[in-house]
Amino acid sequence: MRKTLFAAMILAGAASVAAQTPPPAATEAPPAAADQVPPPAAAETPPSAADQTPPPPAAPPPVRVTPKMPPPAAANILPPPAVTADPANRLTLQLSTGGAVVIQLRPDIAPQNVARIQTLVQSGFYNGLIFHRVVPGFMAQGGDPMGTGEGGSQLPDLPPEFTTIPHMRGTVSMARADAANSANSQFYIMFARNPDLDKIYTVIGRVISGMDAVDKIAPGEPPAQPTKIIRASLGG
Repeated sequence: MRKTLFAAMILAGAASVAAQTPPPAATEAPPAAADQVPPPAAAETPPSAADQTPPPPAAPPPVRVTPKMPPPAAANILPPPAVTADPANRLTLQLSTGGAVVIQLRPDIAPQNVARIQTLVQSGFYNGLIFHRVVPGFMAQGGDPMGTGEGGSQLPDLPPEFTTIPHMRGTVSMARADAANSANSQFYIMFARNPDLDKIYTVIGRVISGMDAVDKIAPGEPPAQPTKIIRASLGG
């Protein structure tokens, strides 16, 4: 409804002005609510059965598949006399810390893996390599030309030769990735007994002299100043 200046003056009580005030314009009444009819809503068509597609089922959580390991072969914890009598089955590691570690290799329980170690030693492969992963109370790992744990020799990876020989202090075994047949050149020396490794890693021998030198290998992953294998040799 239009509001004018005259209406304001009437409310202020000015009689003379009120006499001169023309009659107010007719007030237009707003339409009743009943008259304010909204337009009809568009009819909603119910969705057909084809349109009512159920949401896809939630994806299941990822499952980590543990590689199946071959069963271990029963083996005597002590090497037979023929093995200990052969000088080619004694591996000596001269370390940068000044000590020497002598390992009795076990071709009687892991012939292919031991043969690989012997081949690499004879080629000078291990000379100058570091122990790149050394965990006190667990083990010292070396034999990687990259020094990161991701390398190996140019020779093909080896099949597993798992046995019942336990992982004790001084046990030497082949390191590998998740796959059972991924061992190549890396090995580790145990600082202490660890049954969790039994029957799932290939034992290749045991330290028979120089565990004090093993205990002095610089710790770290990798160590700040890693211990090196100055020279690896067979016999003696």
